[in-house]
Amino acid sequence: MAKEAEKAKPQNKGKGKAEDAPPSDGTEEKQNVKEKKAGDLDLPPEELSEEDQKLKDELEMLVERLTESDASLFKAALEAIKSTIKTSTSSMTAVPKPLKFLRPHYEKLTHAYEKWPKGENKDSLADTLSVLGMTYSDDENTRDTLKYRLLAPRTDHGSWGHEYMRHLSLEIGQEYQHRLEQDQDVEDLTNLTLTLVPFFLSHNAEADAVDILSELEMIEQIKDHLDENTYARVCLYMVSMVPLLTYPDNDRFLRTAHEIYVQYKQLAQAISLAIRLNDLDLIKSDFNATTDKALRRQLAFILGRQRICLDLGEDVEDPELQACLDNTRLPEHFKSLAKELNVLDPKVPEDIYKSHLESSRTAGLTNTDSARHNLASAFVNSFVNAGFGDDKLMLVEGGVKASWIWKVKEDGQVSTAATLGMLMLWDVEAGLDKIDAYTYVSDDGVKAGAALAMGIMNSGVRLDSDPTLALLGDLDDKSTNERVARIMGLGLAYAGSNKEDLLELLLPLVQDTGVDMQISAVAALSLGLIFVGSAESDVSEAIIQTFLDEDRNKQLKDKWTRFMTLGLALLFFGQQEEVDVVLETLKAIDHPMSKPASVLAEICAWAGTGTVLKLQQLLHICNEHIEDKDDDDKDWDDKKAASGEQLVQAYAVLGLSLVAMGEDVGQEMVLRQFAHLMHYGEANIRKAVPLAMGLISPSNPQMKVYDTLSRYSHDNDIDVAINAIFAMGMLGAGTNNARIAQLLRQLASYYHRDAHALFMVRIAQGLLHMGKGTLTINPFHTDRSVLSRVAAAGLLTVTVALIDDPKAFILNNHHYLLYYIVTAMHPRFLVTLDEDLQPLQVNVRVGQAVDIVGQAGRPKTITGWQTQSTPVLLSYGERAELEDDEYICLANVMEGICILRKNPEWQAP
Repeated sequence: MAKEAEKAKPQNKGKGKAEDAPPSDGTEEKQNVKEKKAGDLDLPPEELSEEDQKLKDELEMLVERLTESDASLFKAALEAIKSTIKTSTSSMTAVPKPLKFLRPHYEKLTHAYEKWPKGENKDSLADTLSVLGMTYSDDENTRDTLKYRLLAPRTDHGSWGHEYMRHLSLEIGQEYQHRLEQDQDVEDLTNLTLTLVPFFLSHNAEADAVDILSELEMIEQIKDHLDENTYARVCLYMVSMVPLLTYPDNDRFLRTAHEIYVQYKQLAQAISLAIRLNDLDLIKSDFNATTDKALRRQLAFILGRQRICLDLGEDVEDPELQACLDNTRLPEHFKSLAKELNVLDPKVPEDIYKSHLESSRTAGLTNTDSARHNLASAFVNSFVNAGFGDDKLMLVEGGVKASWIWKVKEDGQVSTAATLGMLMLWDVEAGLDKIDAYTYVSDDGVKAGAALAMGIMNSGVRLDSDPTLALLGDLDDKSTNERVARIMGLGLAYAGSNKEDLLELLLPLVQDTGVDMQISAVAALSLGLIFVGSAESDVSEAIIQTFLDEDRNKQLKDKWTRFMTLGLALLFFGQQEEVDVVLETLKAIDHPMSKPASVLAEICAWAGTGTVLKLQQLLHICNEHIEDKDDDDKDWDDKKAASGEQLVQAYAVLGLSLVAMGEDVGQEMVLRQFAHLMHYGEANIRKAVPLAMGLISPSNPQMKVYDTLSRYSHDNDIDVAINAIFAMGMLGAGTNNARIAQLLRQLASYYHRDAHALFMVRIAQGLLHMGKGTLTINPFHTDRSVLSRVAAAGLLTVTVALIDDPKAFILNNHHYLLYYIVTAMHPRFLVTLDEDLQPLQVNVRVGQAVDIVGQAGRPKTITGWQTQSTPVLLSYGERAELEDDEYICLANVMEGICILRKNPEWQAP
């Protein structure tokens, strides 16, 4: 060390005299200490207490015995060492004393092991070395704990305690990966793993059991080790892991959990997982797995919420069952909630605008009686009074003549007449009469609007008589406006129903080159909605064939083409890997719209999965720079207009939201990425970011999101601002959030001179107060675990209409596209019924949901609760539970419509 110091001296020459003088602050001493540490000099031995010294001497003596030649002493010495290790206690942060004192002798013991002959003693020593290996092996590649465990044939490894078992399972996982790479046999590892699982399950370590089986790709085997006490916690952990797994592991986990639930007769949980798996055969087998009348009704309500249509036929024993499945009682339950909350009285748009609270300078200007403003009021009126069957603008005394419809211009009449469908939402029997009066008006727009109203009203509800198909199915000899409205109405009414009759009706319109592109595109979109997530081959082939058609090439440059590609994408919603075939086909098509179509198809296929690789892929697309050419290069401008490059990036931005929605960590990260995209992105990306922010948390007004959107709503690019305003409406939809209401009122004053922006502010205000605060457009339900494909498809359609130029569709003549949001609208209530489906008022606690995955014991599932009597409203992230045990809930989650059964064991206090 002195020599090294000498060598170092010449390098300091010439640096000034000050440095030659010895430092006075003790720096040199500090340096010496550092050098001593580096040289690992002998430090003074640690002071041991008398008790510790005695233990150390004793253990050293036992080790000496094991290294001597007298084999008769081995057994006793080993037993003594083992009992010392097992009886030692230590804090969580310190190594147990016996292991610490035996560490220096580890190598001596391994040499002894090599010399000993086979027999009981040798196995016992291997058992001990396996435990000592935990503290000794610093190198990741020496897995001594596992090595000696495999050499010691015994099964009660659990006697060494939790820490040992965890360490062992860690080494098993590492060794398994290593052997897979080397293509070696792993049977001994799998056998050993199956001896660890029962220990973990019997000691509240369900997570460890699932993890090790997952690591060894044998998760299906966990079923053999469960009992009544452990299955629920294991399934909860497995299902919560699914968003973090890649395909096909996520599928295997869900199927295994599903089998466990079926085995333990938890059919409500099982059917929820079957819905997530998008497996109709599994859904049917779960539904038919019980003869319990009330339970079957409850399962029907769960399927009805997801809009899954099962045809039960005529000979069903329970006539009410089909009604539960078809949602026909929904308006009745919704109005009982409204009555309970005292919100039945209709509201007028002015109650929402609260113009008197806008700044006095502009208050008069934002409410001019123009056709544009009247159209906005019609929308607001329809959103606010949606589902209540009563209002003060349309369903008035004096009928059609006195209605608001005459206060708007021609193109506005379609949307205004369609508001009837919103007002009579789900109530088909009562609504048909009200809408019928408008079908006899001579105005083309009114007729079209009435047809669309029927489709809107029927959204999510099915009747045996099927009046909507009978009324809207006749598409011949109608004007373009009316045909589009009828086709759109069919798409909304039968979304998610997979109804075969509609194929014959709509497919020819997709393929017919003689019809207007708008009609073909809306027909393709309606088919996408009707067969959402079903990968229906007839439809996908027809749409792809249209792209290949020479006669269509000019038409495909039309702005409506995006809805045709969206129709194709929706067919593969949630299909994950299944979409690859279509992506390959689209690659082969030389057309500007084939790239946007493939991005749309891919984001739909992976929607709600949170797959990180897809998110990275989409971010790469956003990162590409689109070259700009000189303005005078007209040919380039034409190409650029036709090319879908800008749409590709805009879709990728929406895709980030669609893939990450429903998975909290991914959602946080994507929201952070949006800030970067907004900062550095091109104009087309910046227009899409606000919409994506609205799409990622609909009806969930997070302060950090609406504050950011509020900033974007004053952006220099008016398109960005308009999209941000709409996103604020989506974010707060149906929540009556006071802060967003205030921000929107300020925006109404700010944009009082801009008709387009003001129109969008009004729409956002209508969305915010949707259903007077009783509805939600969040596509997730059943405790935010199941994604409604129909709801997500509707939200995506509206955002696609706004994406690169809000003035192209919704702010132009096609504002009726806003009604696609109806597929996502649903009451955010909890209604309790008895087994005869009669309303039953009980007390429930409503509070913030707590994540209890992996927690031991019986943790509380809600916090900050209030006791209320049903029916009650549930906000985003809230959970309800029964106040006492008088009733048993037949649903797995207390939301929507729940059937309660009297608990036979309950005794009144």
